[in-house]
Amino acid sequence: MRSWDAAVERAQGRLAAGERLRAAGEGEERRFALWDLASLVEGELGEAVDPDALTARAERGWRERLGESGREWPGGELYRRRYWIRDDRAEVVGTVAVDNWTRGPSQLAVSSLYVRPEARGRGLAAAALDEVYAAATAEGLPGFRLEAHWTWQPAVRYYLRRGLWVVGWKRSLSLARMPQLPLHRVREEGGRLLLLVADRQRGWVPILAAGREGRWLRLDETADYRGCDGWVHEYARSTLALYLALAGWPMVRGPQWWAEAWRWSDAGEPEGLAFKIEQFERAARTRAGRAVAGPNRPVPTPGATPQLADSGDG
Repeated sequence: MRSWDAAVERAQGRLAAGERLRAAGEGEERRFALWDLASLVEGELGEAVDPDALTARAERGWRERLGESGREWPGGELYRRRYWIRDDRAEVVGTVAVDNWTRGPSQLAVSSLYVRPEARGRGLAAAALDEVYAAATAEGLPGFRLEAHWTWQPAVRYYLRRGLWVVGWKRSLSLARMPQLPLHRVREEGGRLLLLVADRQRGWVPILAAGREGRWLRLDETADYRGCDGWVHEYARSTLALYLALAGWPMVRGPQWWAEAWRWSDAGEPEGLAFKIEQFERAARTRAGRAVAGPNRPVPTPGATPQLADSGDG
C-alpha cells in the first residue's frame, strides 16, 4: 500500500470514530442514495424534497428529469466511504462522503455534503468539514478538496464563507482547504473588492484589488501579493474571480483579454472563469431545462446589484 493510501485509510478511521459522523452501514446504501438524490434535485432543479419520503415512482421521475447527473451508480461505496452527519441528539440530518484515494496534491476528496433544510443554520455542515480537515491534517495530508457546480449558487457561496480557496474550474468549480493557505475574506471598500488574507502579526492584509473601468475589470496587485508564497500566489486570482462572479462585477479587462479567455479555462485569470461560466450555464439549461440565475456576465448589464457570498449553513 502506498504511503498516501495508508494515510487516507487512517484518516477514514478517524472519521468513523468521531462523534459528529457515523459511517453508513451495510443495508443503508439505498437510503444514502436517496439523500444524494435530494441534494441533486435541490441543486439542479431548485426544489426541496424529503429523501425519506420518496416513493419509487417519485424517484424515477426525479432521475429522469435530472438525466445523466441523476443516474445512480451501484457499487459507489467501493471508491468512497459514506458518512451520516448527526446532530446534538445523534439523529441523522445529513450526509458526506470521502474518497478512498487522494486528489490534487494528495488531498482528501469530499462529496455528497448535504444537510436537510430544517437542520441548516446550526453549523452541522461546517462541523463535518472541520472533522474531515482535522482527520486529513492529523495524518499528514494537505487538507481536502471538493467540487461544486457553478449553478448551485447557495452551495458555492457557502463554501467561500467557510474559507475554501478556488483551485480550478475545469469541469466544475474545485475548492480546497489546505494548511498552506491562510484564512481569506473579501471586503468592498472605496468602490473596489479587496481580497485579504490573515497574517498573525499584521491582521488582514489586502493582496488583490478589483475595480471597474467603465464596463471592464481593473485588477491590481499589492506588494504583499507579489511577495506571498507560491500557494497563495497561485490560487488568489482564481478565488477573487469567483467572488467577482457571485457579485456580478466585471470579470474581463478588455476585448483582448476576452479573446484569449480560453487560455485560463482550467484555472487562473478572471476571464477564464467568465469563459467557463458561459459553458456551465449553457450546459445547465440543456441538462435541466431551466433558466440559470447566476449573476455573472462577461460584460455586466448596467444596474446589476452586487451581492457577495453570504449564504447560510448548508
